Amino acid sequence: MATSSKGQSLIAAYRRAGICIVLMLVASLGCFFAGIFLPFTSLTKLWLFENQVSVYQGLIVLWKAGEIFLFLILFVFTICFPFVKINAMLTLWLYPRLAGEHAKRMYHFVSNLGKWSMLDVFVMAILVLTVKSSGVANIQVGAGFFLFFVSVMLTQLASLWTGNVVSRLDK
Repeated sequence: MATSSKGQSLIAAYRRAGICIVLMLVASLGCFFAGIFLPFTSLTKLWLFENQVSVYQGLIVLWKAGEIFLFLILFVFTICFPFVKINAMLTLWLYPRLAGEHAKRMYHFVSNLGKWSMLDVFVMAILVLTVKSSGVANIQVGAGFFLFFVSVMLTQLASLWTGNVVSRLDK
């Protein structure tokens, strides 16, 4: 089916692809929340002191330390953008009466949002590089990191697949 008629959700028009993509997005949302609250890194200082930090705990520490700028950057790019992107894609697939042109505009919004949400990966890479190069501490990634990574990858795959479907609308 090449068009999405009014009154019908995208998942109804593209049943097989839609079910797979929605399941990927729901799994991505679950991994996203688990990734935020589970230990993201484990930092060992001088082979004696170990500290496990989750994204959530890191945000709390930044807030309490008065590091509002860093808190806002990480909160917006690590929490808000991915959450909005996943939910916008779920809306794109599940909302009935979304005409082809609206679906294309919404996908364009989601696509642009995804580009900005990768800033947190850059920040984490700089943090890991800084800690590892100091030689005083050892940093290891935890389950939260891997779950967050799975969330990003599932969202990216769902986004690419959705882009293929949306590009065929109203042809």
